[in-house]
Amino acid sequence: MHPHPSQSITDKLEETLIAVILGLMTMITFINVIVRKAFANDPPALIEWIKLENIGLWGNELTVLMFAWLGLLGASYAVKKNAHLGVDAVINMLSAPVRRILALVAVAVCLVYAFLLLKGSWDYWANFANLPATEGRWFPTGFEDKFREKGWYAMESVPMPGMLAWMADVFNDGEPYEKLPRLVPYFALPLSMALLLFRFAQVAVAIWQGKMDRIVASHEVEDEIQEMREQRGEFDT
Repeated sequence: MHPHPSQSITDKLEETLIAVILGLMTMITFINVIVRKAFANDPPALIEWIKLENIGLWGNELTVLMFAWLGLLGASYAVKKNAHLGVDAVINMLSAPVRRILALVAVAVCLVYAFLLLKGSWDYWANFANLPATEGRWFPTGFEDKFREKGWYAMESVPMPGMLAWMADVFNDGEPYEKLPRLVPYFALPLSMALLLFRFAQVAVAIWQGKMDRIVASHEVEDEIQEMREQRGEFDT
């Protein structure tokens, strides 16, 4: 049993962000190849005007960062879509009440796991944003009093967009960044783990309310095809 709720604002923002990242990855990779292969020695005026003549230096690094964002955000998106791989051969043999109990146990483990990932990701990212990490090895017991601010850390080659120039006043004591500060790409860690925890919490509520009886989909090809046909209004004759 898998519900198909209407999309919320969070759902639309998540899907839009994933689509934008994927599109930018494709565009940057395409432009990178064209500039390096066709205009390596004499880039046209348009390429210089939009400051892409050095895309060969930073294009690969930016693409890798975007791919990391895509993969991390995709983890929570797959939870929402019940798209994570799973084996349910044994579950299908059990009664509905037993399946529900096992699903609650499984989602509880997932919630703990996502919470630990969120703590670890925050602790890693926080100092790059001049924020304190949490204390405590497993469960946060507070925030550290003394820490080394790392807001000045920047990427090796990705240039600093002009629209983010305000970040210098907030995170770098007013000194302009030459390259993109690491706190921007590394923000994918706490953001994606927070979304993952949120999605597992949604699944836990759905299982508790009886709307779902498992975390992952059955992945039976026949069921998926039949579901798509029903959504399109196609029926067997």
